[in-house]
Amino acid sequence: MNFLAHIYLSFGDDEIALGNFMADSIRANKYKHLPERVQKGILLHREIDTFTDTHPIPKKSSKKLHDNYSHYSRVIVDIYYDHFLAKNWNTYSDESLAVFVDRFYDLLSDNYAILPDGVKRMMPYMISDNWLLNYANLEGIGSVLNGLNRRTKNKSRMNFAIVDLEEHYDAFETEFTTFFTDLVVFSKRKFLSI
Repeated sequence: MNFLAHIYLSFGDDEIALGNFMADSIRANKYKHLPERVQKGILLHREIDTFTDTHPIPKKSSKKLHDNYSHYSRVIVDIYYDHFLAKNWNTYSDESLAVFVDRFYDLLSDNYAILPDGVKRMMPYMISDNWLLNYANLEGIGSVLNGLNRRTKNKSRMNFAIVDLEEHYDAFETEFTTFFTDLVVFSKRKFLSI
């Protein structure tokens, strides 16, 4: 669910960004029909996920949430981290978040034909509610968590995770900042090798 981070970690390459964004909607090797650099974006996404899942800092963040949200805690951390990326966007990019997001939405529209069905269904909501830009504020994150809770038929209780974010805000932000430095270094290395 950390859409913004995956798009950002495509380092301005549109085809890599498409693959990096849509990778969660593609199982196994069901991507061989896509353009070569889109395929590489999918593989980059998987490398980023593996790095994140094995890094001690996201594990530390997730542990704070595990008692309340069980296996959903990792998804929640992804959303928190996208919030901190959006909130602190000017630290990571010279381009405004609004311009970056609008360009990405245009990219999705221009490549609609190759998007997986799940992304096609999600895209109108994502754009109309401007998810990526609204990650920067707590109201936007609350809305995302509510939506995810509905998708789990209220089993995940993710809608309450906004309270945990507010309660441990500074700790989560510090963890994100430290982790994201490592993640950018790792992702650049992988990006240059693909």
